[in-house]
Amino acid sequence: MSIRLAVDIGGTFVDAMELDTRTGKVRFRKASTTPAHPAQGVLNAIAALGTDLSRVELFIHGTTLGLNAVLERRGGNTGIITNEGFRDIFLIGRGNVPADHMYDFRYQRPESLVQRRFTAGVKGRLDYKGNVVDELDPESVRAAARELVENQGVTSIAITFLHSFLDPTHEREAARIIRAAYPDVSLSLSTDIVREYREYERTSTTVLEAYIRPIFERYVDELEKGLADQGFAGRFLIMRSGGGSMTGAVAKASPTHTVLSGPAGGIVGAAYLADELGRDNLLTFDIGGTSLDACVIEKGSAVAAYEAQLEHFPLLIPTYDIRTIGAGGGSIAWLDRGLLKVGPQSAGAAPGPVCYGRGGTQPTVTDAAVVLGFMDPERFLAGTMGLADEAARDAVRDQLAEPLGLSVPEAAAGVFDVLLAKTVGAVRQITVERGHDPRVFSLLAFGGAGPLLAPLLAREMGIGEVLVPFAPSGFSAWGMLSADIVNDFSRTVMTTLDGADLAQLEPLFKETEAEALASLSAQGVPSGEGVLERQFELRYLGQEHSLMVTVGSTSDAEAVRTAFDEVHHARYGHTMTNPLQILNLRVRGIGRTARPELPSIEAGGAATPRTHREAFDFGTRKIVPFAVYDRAELKAGNTFAGPALVDEGTSTTVVPSGQDVTVDEHGYLHVTLAGVAK
Repeated sequence: MSIRLAVDIGGTFVDAMELDTRTGKVRFRKASTTPAHPAQGVLNAIAALGTDLSRVELFIHGTTLGLNAVLERRGGNTGIITNEGFRDIFLIGRGNVPADHMYDFRYQRPESLVQRRFTAGVKGRLDYKGNVVDELDPESVRAAARELVENQGVTSIAITFLHSFLDPTHEREAARIIRAAYPDVSLSLSTDIVREYREYERTSTTVLEAYIRPIFERYVDELEKGLADQGFAGRFLIMRSGGGSMTGAVAKASPTHTVLSGPAGGIVGAAYLADELGRDNLLTFDIGGTSLDACVIEKGSAVAAYEAQLEHFPLLIPTYDIRTIGAGGGSIAWLDRGLLKVGPQSAGAAPGPVCYGRGGTQPTVTDAAVVLGFMDPERFLAGTMGLADEAARDAVRDQLAEPLGLSVPEAAAGVFDVLLAKTVGAVRQITVERGHDPRVFSLLAFGGAGPLLAPLLAREMGIGEVLVPFAPSGFSAWGMLSADIVNDFSRTVMTTLDGADLAQLEPLFKETEAEALASLSAQGVPSGEGVLERQFELRYLGQEHSLMVTVGSTSDAEAVRTAFDEVHHARYGHTMTNPLQILNLRVRGIGRTARPELPSIEAGGAATPRTHREAFDFGTRKIVPFAVYDRAELKAGNTFAGPALVDEGTSTTVVPSGQDVTVDEHGYLHVTLAGVAK
């Protein structure tokens, strides 16, 4: 059992990557996503690889199944049980309006996941200190469950009580009563998911988990069975949204931690590369079939957050601070009262772009790339899938070029111009608007369409270097191969740093660490090999937003304050004299995984193009001859200038005039401004 296998489901394709741990050899294949039966797409990708599953020691998976279940409203029939008089917490939510709808007076919030008739209040109450005000009434719990299950047909229930993060006893007792009466009903307890204050956010997190759990459990069971039927007997892991991985059993119990697990694989791989290649500052640039994801990596670590947003629903889960926009290879180009727009609608895997020949009728970014000459219709996916280039040209001409009064190449170039403008805005949000100068970063381009656009983005934003790894369209899957087993635990403290005796928080840290170690042990991490990281979540008293500070075993308040001030100054450019408030303490448990070594390639002399092809050069805004290089034939030390295309079957790197390419010892492409070495 010397094989590791990583599979990432995207909006259009499933990426499968195989690593032989004895030889270090990596193989990569793609298969179409199967939205109606997602597990089948995974099995199809593995079949395309031809992997002998009986030799696989580790299977690790990234999926957006939970995310899609919410977006498409395909989750379980979910109910809420909470305190009497507070059944509307989830329905009322917060009064804020999303930033992109701030001035839209017609904006309406998306329909709630849970209708009011599916909510119930029960007798029992804790106060804000965790003291019992009213004992939990068992008969009230039974009556609420009976109404939801028998009369309303609920199959999954979220149990979330006021202030239960201080004492989970009432939630656990309510769950025991309901399980005894209705053992087939799925239960999600807020205190099993997150032990933090903020009632609405904790309720929202619990409801989302209850909503996606039934469909996620079925998916994991179906996939595990499909793998077992083909001889797989190794470890089955699923990526977490905040990095790291967990066993399938833990994922089924905590499916909300998987909602952004696909993009997380690329961030894990990027952090590894930042360390290996000596890049302290790295921007990840991942464009797949339906979305664009960007993230900042500082000093080898990705910027993390402890609250995500799914539609308008908050999620109190650890996640990478990823900026996502609806702009990918399958994003549809369309006209809005004479203005060219791209996305957020996507052609997805079915029917897909027009050039796929599967019934798509609306032009997409991929169709524009074909029209501009960036993609070879005969060599797409290493020749396993031909492209209907004339159909793509007709769609661009009929739906974009003629209505705009442009030539077909001009309209297709306009699609890239609009996509680039959206991309610049997304990258500015996580760099310039947070005190980072993008010019001191390297840009890591991956995803099937990332290398198409990254050199243009670098030129637009003054970024000095673009890195393109081998098999960029499968980079997220490759990153999963280096993911540690991780679990996060937290406790709300809510005290000022000056007023707290940090030594008195030691028992609470120890209790939380014991939970983390137990979780690692249950997931196969040997005793004594788990790594624990301590953090405080802090803010200046009177602020709303908080920052994370790693504290180790220190109980020195002055050292904690100094560390926080440094983080605050780096993020916002100033510090304050206000007292510091501790909101939560956090513990991350880590089980280390052996990382795959970066491959090395032989050195060579001058690079020789395979052929030349007419394509659109954004450097001169003209159709000009491009030198076309085969990625597999490039050698370490090769250099060449744009305009050039580097084709590797599953992805194409587009280098406009005015930019140069250097191939390093690992076979990675370094794209820089002409005459500028990195």
